[in-house]
Amino acid sequence: MERTQLPRTDLKLSPICCGTGHFGSKLRGMDLDALINAYRDDGGNFFDTAHCYAFWVPEGAGCSERAVADYIRRNGKGDLIVATKGGHPGATGYRTVEHWLSPERIAADIDDSLGRLECETIDFYWLHRDETALPVSEIVEALNREVKRGRIRHLGASNWRPARIEEANAYAAKHRLAGFVASQPEWSLAKKTKPNPDAKSDTLGGRANLFLEEPDVAWHRKSKVAVIPYTSTAAGYFASAGERGQGSFDNPVSRKRLEITQKIARELGATPGQVALAWLLHQDFKVFPIIGTHSIEHLRENTAATKLKLTPEQVRSLAASE
Repeated sequence: MERTQLPRTDLKLSPICCGTGHFGSKLRGMDLDALINAYRDDGGNFFDTAHCYAFWVPEGAGCSERAVADYIRRNGKGDLIVATKGGHPGATGYRTVEHWLSPERIAADIDDSLGRLECETIDFYWLHRDETALPVSEIVEALNREVKRGRIRHLGASNWRPARIEEANAYAAKHRLAGFVASQPEWSLAKKTKPNPDAKSDTLGGRANLFLEEPDVAWHRKSKVAVIPYTSTAAGYFASAGERGQGSFDNPVSRKRLEITQKIARELGATPGQVALAWLLHQDFKVFPIIGTHSIEHLRENTAATKLKLTPEQVRSLAASE
C-alpha cells in the first residue's frame, strides 16, 4: 500500500487503517504479532484504537491500547501512526459520566490513554461521541489546551454530525485554533436498513452511532474533510454474498449493490469485498477505511483492494441503485 497524506496534517497514512477493537482480548500474543507484522509488511502504518476498547469483555476496557503499546515496546514504533478515541458517554461494563466531553473528562481520558500507550503525545485523537448539550466552543477550547500541552497532535470527530463538525471548525478557524481534520462515522457501500435518528428529535444527545447518509457524503465532498469509516466492509456483507450483516444491511438497495460488486469482481479478477472497499477508496475526497479482522488471509484480501482501479462508470454504477 502506498502512503497518502491526510489533508490538513503532516500525517502520511496507509489507505487502509487497522482497527484494534479485539487487540488484547480475542487477539493476543504471537497471533496478534503475526497480524500486525503482516499488516506492516503490506505497507500498513495506521492503527485505530480507543479508551473504552474492549469494555464488552470482563475487565477489557483499556486492553486494546495496552496491546498496541506492548507491541511497539517490543518491536519499535518506526513510522506507525496510532489514533485513539476518548469521550465515550458510557455503557454496561464501562464507566458512565454526566458530561463525557467536559474539559475534565477529556483531560482524564487523555491521561489514561497516554499511560496505556506509553507515549508522551498521541498522534491523532478522536472524540468518540458528540455531546450536543455542550457548545462546540467549550469542546474545541478544551481540545486545544491539550494540543498546546503537547499531549495530542491532530483532532478528529467520531459519530458527529457534519453540521456540528462544520460549526466546530468555523469556531476553530475564527479563533486560530486546531479543528477537526477527519470524521469517523460508520460507512460502507451497503445501505443501512434503519436511518440515523433525526438530529432534532435525537434524545440520545449525541450518544448514537451514526453512519454517512447521502447529504453527509455531499458535505464531505464539498468540505474535503476526510472520512475514516468503521464497519467499512459492512460486517462482511459483500464478502459473504450477503450472508453476514443481514440484520443491518439486507435490503433491496444493498442486494442490488451486491449483484453489481459481484459482476465487477468477475471482470477485474477480484473479490466482491475488495470491490466494495475500492469503491470507498475511489471517492472524490480522502477516505481511509478501517478494517478489523483476526485473519491474516482476510487482512491481505482487504489491503489488496488498494490495488484495484475502478473506472468512473463503475464507481457510479455501484451507488446508482440508491
